[in-house]
Amino acid sequence: MDFEFDSRERAFREDVRAFLEQELPAWWRTMFADDDRVIPVTREICQKLAARGWLTITWPDEYGGSAGATWDQVILREEMWAHGEPRGPQYMNLNYIGPMIMRFGTPEQKSRFLKPMAAGTVIWTQGFSEPEAGSDLASLRTTACQVDGGFVINGQKIWNSYADSPADWCLLLARTDPDAPKHRGISVFLVDMQTPGITVRPIDSMAGPRDINELFFDDVFVPNDCRLGDLNDGWPMVMTGLAFERVGIARYARAARIIEILIDYARTELDALTEPEVRFERRQQLAELYCHCEAARLLNYYAISQQADGQVQSVEASLARIHNTLLEQQVGHVGMQLLGMGAQLTDEDPGAPLEGLLAYEWLHNIPATIEGGSLEIQKDIISQRGLGLPRSR
Repeated sequence: MDFEFDSRERAFREDVRAFLEQELPAWWRTMFADDDRVIPVTREICQKLAARGWLTITWPDEYGGSAGATWDQVILREEMWAHGEPRGPQYMNLNYIGPMIMRFGTPEQKSRFLKPMAAGTVIWTQGFSEPEAGSDLASLRTTACQVDGGFVINGQKIWNSYADSPADWCLLLARTDPDAPKHRGISVFLVDMQTPGITVRPIDSMAGPRDINELFFDDVFVPNDCRLGDLNDGWPMVMTGLAFERVGIARYARAARIIEILIDYARTELDALTEPEVRFERRQQLAELYCHCEAARLLNYYAISQQADGQVQSVEASLARIHNTLLEQQVGHVGMQLLGMGAQLTDEDPGAPLEGLLAYEWLHNIPATIEGGSLEIQKDIISQRGLGLPRSR
């Protein structure tokens, strides 16, 4: 398959890069930085992207989009992630929450929820995992009991990205039929985070602020018009959404940018190492990283090409995700080795090589192989749905 971009697409990429160069402040590194200025900047960037018709570039006109080409969205996504994702938490709206509402929502829900996403004015979080239901998500215990006019939700969620940004809405999974098999009896809800009874508790981690939180639901009322899709039919909807998410994060593009920076560093600094065998080993590592990055990019493009044809291919999405996350971690490890002990310094230290970039990359990429579905789950999907192997017992 030919995944080369044409002249119009290359020109669009240059336009996006020029926009980012103009709009991003000099202090910007990544949306995960421990800096109170980050979220306001991401909100401003999203609204400027929306004004250009870029934020939801492939969405239909009636939902606030530009009805653009899938590969324009890919270009935009790559440049955003390469530059530390200045769309901030809102990339979740664009990657899979919005598409889920388009596919499964009522006309009223589409009108209500999609246009604020397209305008760049709303932040969503997701309420999927629980303390006893992570990789085995279908074991969730949060309940949604049907009452007059809606549902009352009780339970706990964990690893909720951007809930303390603060998020305006939550895409929530809850059990609506406790007697059904665990993959059934689950429903999807669109929950206003200002509803009484919701508590957000940030979780401190090495990955940085806004990355993970806990959510507690104590008698939270959700009206009927905020249930997405059919009652007790949430599992297939979520599987569709996660397939979009797994190729919606262009981790390979971020990795490619860091690899370029490391190559430039090696060209100017590596010769200072006196041991020829060390220089050879580092060059070999950089060459291998480059190859892995190209393989990850092509796997993503293959999955995206199928989605562009209207298919939802979980196997291809899982293959791409495995290569993306392992690549990111390898980039962090190789970068730390290349820069030596100084790589542990952050950007607060004036002596930090590459302004502390690698300290962030290494720390933040530690959970990459768990977020969005662990590698073990991705391998299960590939073995069962791709290779036709039986489930383990």
